Amino acid sequence: MNNSIKEIDDILQKFKPIIGEDYEKYRNHVYRVFLNCLLIDNKKENEEKYAIATVFHDIGIWTNHTIDYLDPSVEQAKIYLAKMDKKDWINEISLMIYWHHKTTKYQGEFTETVENFRKADWIDVSLGLLTFGYDKQKIEANRKQLPNLGFHAFLIRATTKNFFRHPLNPLPMFRK
Repeated sequence: MNNSIKEIDDILQKFKPIIGEDYEKYRNHVYRVFLNCLLIDNKKENEEKYAIATVFHDIGIWTNHTIDYLDPSVEQAKIYLAKMDKKDWINEISLMIYWHHKTTKYQGEFTETVENFRKADWIDVSLGLLTFGYDKQKIEANRKQLPNLGFHAFLIRATTKNFFRHPLNPLPMFRK
């Protein structure tokens, strides 16, 4: 896990100037989602994939200044994976990012990692109210160790702004 944590920190540092004042909020969200992934799936071969996906899953909010961030987030992940010579992971991590706000169970290519990632993010977005049967005490301990710092309030403000700009598509990141 130490290598994955280092990779998360290294990637996030590159985006720190773009993320700006939201950096610590997003960093803690990234780590909570990553730890949720490891709670759900302890397969070592998936750990680095989860680490990379967590960093990039919402990054388009800042790189493209939009709440419609799934495609921009996928693009940033693709750039990184190509640069790091991990092109064989592009499709899987792209699907993890693209479907992480799916409101129903994901079924398709790379079902295991995509669905695990979806659940891990929903656990955090729901403030731990959704657990999908995973250890509530560990989820709560991670939330205490990595406080929210207003991340959810930030998302609510951004979504509210989008609602007034695009009332017919207020939540463009959600998928059925």
